[in-house]
Amino acid sequence: MPMQEDAIRRSYRRWAPVYDLTFGRITQGGRILAARHVNLQGGSVLEVGIGTGLALEFYGPHVRVTGIDLSEDMLREAEARVRRRGLRNVDGLYPMDARAIAFPDASFDHVAAMHIMSVVPEPERVLDEMVRVVRPGGSVLIANHFAGRAEGWSLAERLAAPLADWLGWHADFPIERVLGHPGLRLEESRQVRPFGLMTFLRFRRVETAGKT
Repeated sequence: MPMQEDAIRRSYRRWAPVYDLTFGRITQGGRILAARHVNLQGGSVLEVGIGTGLALEFYGPHVRVTGIDLSEDMLREAEARVRRRGLRNVDGLYPMDARAIAFPDASFDHVAAMHIMSVVPEPERVLDEMVRVVRPGGSVLIANHFAGRAEGWSLAERLAAPLADWLGWHADFPIERVLGHPGLRLEESRQVRPFGLMTFLRFRRVETAGKT
């Protein structure tokens, strides 16, 4: 069952003050890999579901960063981080539903979704929007926990599945839901430290019939 918006907002209202010290620490590996790729390529990046802005300080000053998130509680934490760190390469942080991203087609060189695909309602629709707003040849970067990818964690995934609305994410989310999009070519897939719990995926935006 997809998570509903009110459940997501309630969950992340609870997590916002402590997210950096809990989930944040075990999910940093994917953010670092995404930022490293973006820094090498340069240009602009949209972070979908930017949360408290944990990745912001990993981007080089030459990268223009925009972030969106459904949770205004999380965005307030991200805004505080920008002020505290004096980050001048952040173009804006906006409350926004990732199923209807309010930017024109091909607006960004890169789009990143760090640990949100198993959170959002209708992840396939979110992926469609990510593909739409990235330029042809640009990167779509996804880090997430996917069911069955981390050796020895299958039982924990099954036990956590009924708690999805309380936890704020689906532990049993299958990787197939983000693979096979006609506008994307998978170029990198790797398990991320610690524990290999998370997977980092790097896609290239490709041309499709009748579109660029």
